[in-house]
Amino acid sequence: MCGHFKVIGMYESFEDSSMSLKKFSIALTVFLAMCLLWTTQAHAVRLKDIAEVEGVRGNQLFGYGLVVGLNGTGDGIMINFTLKSVANMLERSGLNISTQGLQVRNVASVMVTATLPPFARAGSEIDITVSSMGDAKSLQGGTLLMTSLRGPDGNVYAVAQGPLAVGGFSVEGGGDAAIKNHPTTGVIARGAIVERTIPFDLFQSKRVRIVLRQPDFTTMTRIVEEINQDIGAPLAVAIDSASVEVPLRGAFAEDPIGFVSRLEQIHVQQDTHAKVIVNERTGTIVMGENVMVDKVALAHGNLSIAIRSETQVSQPDALGGEGATTEVVTNADVQVGEDVNGLTVVGGKVSLGELVDALNALGATPRDLISIFSALQRAGALQAELEIM
Repeated sequence: MCGHFKVIGMYESFEDSSMSLKKFSIALTVFLAMCLLWTTQAHAVRLKDIAEVEGVRGNQLFGYGLVVGLNGTGDGIMINFTLKSVANMLERSGLNISTQGLQVRNVASVMVTATLPPFARAGSEIDITVSSMGDAKSLQGGTLLMTSLRGPDGNVYAVAQGPLAVGGFSVEGGGDAAIKNHPTTGVIARGAIVERTIPFDLFQSKRVRIVLRQPDFTTMTRIVEEINQDIGAPLAVAIDSASVEVPLRGAFAEDPIGFVSRLEQIHVQQDTHAKVIVNERTGTIVMGENVMVDKVALAHGNLSIAIRSETQVSQPDALGGEGATTEVVTNADVQVGEDVNGLTVVGGKVSLGELVDALNALGATPRDLISIFSALQRAGALQAELEIM
């Protein structure tokens, strides 16, 4: 609409002011170039949204701890490691007790997990997740005691402690029970303090390597072209379909952080695979815009069987004679039906919207479409990768 309006405006200006043909041609050329640039940018994404800088990543941490202060919803006496953990903790506090006959229904053994973000410094606070290990009913109202969080190398990188936030509850009484969400897992926002940093020099190699989250040769080629065009030199080199490398030279080496920020803001038109993803458990179907189906004739029918039973009780009259008894009669009704659908032409050189309309014209449910796409792939008519989750 915008482009159409502008062109009309130019013609009117040409007629009113007798603009020369040369000036009008220049204006029209500039306008078409702007429209082409706007169309390209509309489908482009920032490099930081589809790729990551190699080396900038988090690290997994975990630790074993105890949650105390539970209202009788902790581990039972059959969980031996909880009893031993409580005894060891009290022994370190100067109390030597035996685990025999010890009951700790207000204590639960838990595993604490966290992700140490990149470039985290000592004193930074990170979020943690606390999960029950034993047979605790709920962690609601509990407090995590000081727990060391270790990395894969065995070193302690953070220490966690604090009250849990559990987004659920578990209540039992009188033989009834009510459970909401998952009460045996909780979180503590900023519940761990970083004690050690992971030494890493991002720019030690004097280069920056950017890695695509979804490797693709076409997208990588476009990334290399856009980077070289932005920095004004053919420095970017594609290593493979997933990574591109740019050396740090001159002014880029003096300000590598600013250079990485500049690269992240470059817009690239991402190319995607033709793929159909279906989840048979939930009936979810997702199709990419490049999905094509060869022209085929397709019919899909559903066979349905419904069985309904109704129980009727025949009660004798109050003045009935001897031998009159209550009779229970079960009536069953079985109905069988099948949808009759004619052949429908599907596919060809059409857009994704037209393909969806053609499939919807069959009157098929999402679960029916899963069977349809499987049949189309076996027939060789589905020009896309079918991924069943």
